[in-house]
Amino acid sequence: MAERECRRRAPRLNCDFLIVVDDRPGVPANAFQTVDEQGRPIIAFTLPLIAEARNRDEIAFILAHEAAHHIEDHLSQQRRNANIGAVVFGQLAGEFGVAGDAIRSAQELGAVVGARTYSRDFELEADRLGTIIAARAGFDPVRGAEFFFRIPDPGDQFLGTHPPNAQRVQVVLDTASQL
Repeated sequence: MAERECRRRAPRLNCDFLIVVDDRPGVPANAFQTVDEQGRPIIAFTLPLIAEARNRDEIAFILAHEAAHHIEDHLSQQRRNANIGAVVFGQLAGEFGVAGDAIRSAQELGAVVGARTYSRDFELEADRLGTIIAARAGFDPVRGAEFFFRIPDPGDQFLGTHPPNAQRVQVVLDTASQL
């Protein structure tokens, strides 16, 4: 279903998802989306995340959420935002008479700020589309989103990468109610 949704919404992207399990000892519970050198989307789960999942709806929702990041092209948008942040902070530093290593430091800070600027929005977009994908695949995304009740709540931190869990659950509930 994720591949079908990808082809429908983002036909210019590679939609041949590769799902991998990171079985290295000591890695924390996590799932993430990336792409390989050829642009093939990869969805990775760590063993601790799989062990913490209580049902197949949670795994399906997490997979659909990560696939949604690819479909929405969040990695490219994040890179663009980081580049813009680096340029802006570098220019500001130059305007204040800063030079050399200090400009590079300003650019690095700008890249971090730029990359995080819309990351919460990206997470909520992925939750929305992930809800749709999971439901269309025959899973219960509301039951899948119960995972949010067991993971640490990032709260509302300045430059945080994830929105509060309650906000994410509400997006899933609202989206599911419209399906």
